[in-house]
Amino acid sequence: MHTHGRMAAGNDSSVTEFILLGLTQQSQLQLPFFFIFLGIHVVTVVGNMGLIILIGLNPHLHTPMYYFLFNLSFIDLCYSSVIIPRLLIGFVKENVISYAECMTQLCFFSFFVIDECCILASMAYDRYVAICKPLLYKAIMSHQVCLMLMVGTYVMGFVGAMAHTGCMLRLTFCGDNFINHYMCDIPPLLRLSCTSTYINELVVFIVVGVNVTVPSLTISISYTLILSNIFHIRATEGRSKAFSTCSSHIVAVSLFFGSSAFMYLKPSPAGSLDQDKVSTVFYTIVGPMMNPFIYSLRNKDVKIALSKTLKKRAFS
Repeated sequence: MHTHGRMAAGNDSSVTEFILLGLTQQSQLQLPFFFIFLGIHVVTVVGNMGLIILIGLNPHLHTPMYYFLFNLSFIDLCYSSVIIPRLLIGFVKENVISYAECMTQLCFFSFFVIDECCILASMAYDRYVAICKPLLYKAIMSHQVCLMLMVGTYVMGFVGAMAHTGCMLRLTFCGDNFINHYMCDIPPLLRLSCTSTYINELVVFIVVGVNVTVPSLTISISYTLILSNIFHIRATEGRSKAFSTCSSHIVAVSLFFGSSAFMYLKPSPAGSLDQDKVSTVFYTIVGPMMNPFIYSLRNKDVKIALSKTLKKRAFS
């Protein structure tokens, strides 16, 4: 257990740094966890970088679906890099984070997590158009539309991140400076505030509500229409092709939205913070690692592109 809390002199002065208690306090788990999460980070970076490079190098993958996948991999890569390095520090030594670093991490984490919500919704819409309106697909998912959806995604992320961070900056932290988490997330920070967190909780409710509800609705409606369309396909081959196009996206969406909704939309005192930590691991660490595999393992285009690229490299 960490026993000493560092803070500015005097009890009433504001905290200049926090101590992240990390994922676990059990010393025998620290080293195994360090290697497990280091491995996860390496796989995440290699998987997402691989997909970004593959899509960039292969012109036949320059379609709306892969344009979104390219951006999803970029977001996952950044998202993971905002969180895992700090988590790893916590396994090997006391993880002291300055107030400025903490707010910066919170800002980037909020930005990328909202981007992830919005891009998963864009991808569901793309699948809907591909399966339900195949003849109009090129016209509906034009280059401009894809660009607008991506700009919208990053704008939503920016606005949400600014709202969360701005509200956090107006709080005063004094006394206890231990954050019972492996990153600067909103719920554990609100617990340390000496001032009223009413506005922050309202902002969390609105921003999280909008960024979970709107994408969730978009995804649900898209998939309801997709499923009803699939059931009208007479040919079994056509049906299974349509299913396989969607299945990977459904897995990614369930993993991400299930764990994030559980974390933020339940009443705060009910769940313990340790439970929160476990659910955040799913959407902040496991999701970004799994996405490249979820989208590429069952994907013929990606496999073809990969073998072509490797052959080119082998013969060049």
